[in-house]
Amino acid sequence: MDATDEMYLMVDSDLLVRLMQRTGTGSKVTVRELAEAAGVHPSTIGFLRTGAQRTAPRHTALAIASRLGVDSLVLWAPVGRSVPAPDGEAVAV
Repeated sequence: MDATDEMYLMVDSDLLVRLMQRTGTGSKVTVRELAEAAGVHPSTIGFLRTGAQRTAPRHTALAIASRLGVDSLVLWAPVGRSVPAPDGEAVAV
């Protein structure tokens, strides 16, 4: 698996919701705006917000963190030996 296949696990879906209310610049970001910035469908952001989806590919995770104005490790943990993927979720795209 190379870095482009790497998956990231969201540490706290409630934190995503809070960060969307007040980004690093102090502004609010909508589900649609965040989805557009990350290059995903808005339902993906909705699933991440509710915890129905807990992993995302590296490029998506980094784009979400960047748009929110936080370091990626504030919101995500790379899936690997020390951070296993949740049961039932794929580890590669």
